[in-house]
Order: sequence, then C-alpha cells, then structure tokens
Amino acid sequence: MIDDLLRDIAERPVDLSDPNAMAELRQARPPMEEAGVAAEAAAALDALLDAYETGGSPTREEVRDIFRAYPSFRWAAHLPRAWNSEGEFRRRLVHVSAMDQGADPRDELMTIWWLCNRARECGIDVEPVLREVADLSSDADLYGFGSMQMLIMRGLEEHDLG
Repeated sequence: MIDDLLRDIAERPVDLSDPNAMAELRQARPPMEEAGVAAEAAAALDALLDAYETGGSPTREEVRDIFRAYPSFRWAAHLPRAWNSEGEFRRRLVHVSAMDQGADPRDELMTIWWLCNRARECGIDVEPVLREVADLSSDADLYGFGSMQMLIMRGLEEHDLG
C-alpha cells in the first residue's frame, strides 16, 4: 500500500539542530519518488480529486475519510507546484478541501492564502472559485478552528506571506 511505503519517509526524524538540515530536505528526492510510487500516487490522487469534484456528498465524505486514514499519503501526495490557470487553481483548492484540514488547519489556511495570492498574481478572480469549492467542503469544525468551508472562504482575505 502506498501509505505504508511512505510512512518511514514521513516519520523520518529531522535534526533541527543541524544547520544543513533544511538544505538537505530541499535537495532530497520527493517522497513519492524515493518510495518508488510516484506514478501510482499521482494516479490515486487524480482519481480521488475527480471523485471529490464530481461525486455527491457521500462520495466527498468517503474521500475525506481516505485522506484522514492515510496520513503519509496525504502528506506526500501533491499536485505539480507550477500552475497559472483558473482550472489549476481550482484543482488545488479542491485538494485542500478534500484533505479536510489535514493534520493542522493553520497549515491549510496558509496554503489557501498562498494559493489565492498566486491566483491574484495570475489575474484570476478568486471569489467565484472559492465559493464553488466551499460548497464542496465540509462544514464540520474538527479542531476548533472553523470548518473547511470557513477556511476556504478566508481565501478572500489578502495577506502578504512574503
């Protein structure tokens, strides 16, 4: 299973006292490549996001449950970093929504703000996309920080993440 192959990488300790630790992390192969599951993981992520976007409420809840049940996959599986279209922006927000606050909703909020800042730089009107994805998102407040619907709509806020 993909999550099992990624667990050792995801849980590998990082020596924060090592001044070279962050540089080494940036230079390391992506976890999916290191585990030898890049193609399979990309296909699984695409299938999950397709189901989340096109399925009904029960399907979206099942996808959220999968991301919760497989935290190493959730941590390692990402869409390509480079993007510049409204469709790609929407797909990334759908990914955030499907992860349903991940391990820490503060990280997800920072991701939402970064995505919205990038979309604005690309000339994308973020509000209609945020509203569409918020409608797909959970209204459950899992960590006392607000629901995923609320976090998505906080993308309307503008923040300099410098």
